Amino acid sequence: MEEFQKYKPTDRMVDLISDNYSLLQVMSRFGLSLGFGDKTVAEVCSINQVDCRTFLQVINFFAEGFSRINSSENISIPALIDYLRQAHIYFLDFSLPAIRRKLIEAIDCSQDDVSFLIIKFFDEYMREVRKHMDYEEQTVFKYVDALLHGQAPANYQISTFSKHHDQVGEKLTELKKIIIKYCPPKANTNLLNAALFDIYACEEGLESHCKVEDFLLVPAILKLERKVRGDEKE
Repeated sequence: MEEFQKYKPTDRMVDLISDNYSLLQVMSRFGLSLGFGDKTVAEVCSINQVDCRTFLQVINFFAEGFSRINSSENISIPALIDYLRQAHIYFLDFSLPAIRRKLIEAIDCSQDDVSFLIIKFFDEYMREVRKHMDYEEQTVFKYVDALLHGQAPANYQISTFSKHHDQVGEKLTELKKIIIKYCPPKANTNLLNAALFDIYACEEGLESHCKVEDFLLVPAILKLERKVRGDEKE
């Protein structure tokens, strides 16, 4: 269905980024670095040994606002799992710790109960995100790896993952309200606004991450699951 995609293998990679800079994060999670000159998407993927079809599925999924879900049959499951793992590293090791540092720099926790509450809520949110991603790493991805090796563990199915996809955004919603409504009077306004902006961006990124899992990963695994369990005819 390539003719219906917004971005195609023959497009220049630089044009993709110029058209939608948010795709920079998708690109980096596939291990694609800047400095690709005028090379096409297909050429950049080939040089970096990235599955081009999977890369295009993900960036088109992002770019089109999740309004049209393409078939999962052309997705490379190992490539998609690598992408999701890199996203976990980005959120847990870079994005969330960077926001926490900004919050601490913007407010003085020793002077104000609201300041202490802001950090407390954020730390609780980080624990929820880490718990969710640890579950994916230790349970979901290991199950997928077994399927890729032709094994179908009897004690798990990918439908369980869909049900487990609990919303971790409630604490973040409360945190945003606390910052907006009860901003500490001695806070560094510029820094706190910057941290709040990053919180909104991180929230959107995590929601997009979950949608990639729900609408691209899960259908692909369901198909693989049926094949390995013998429920699908060759």
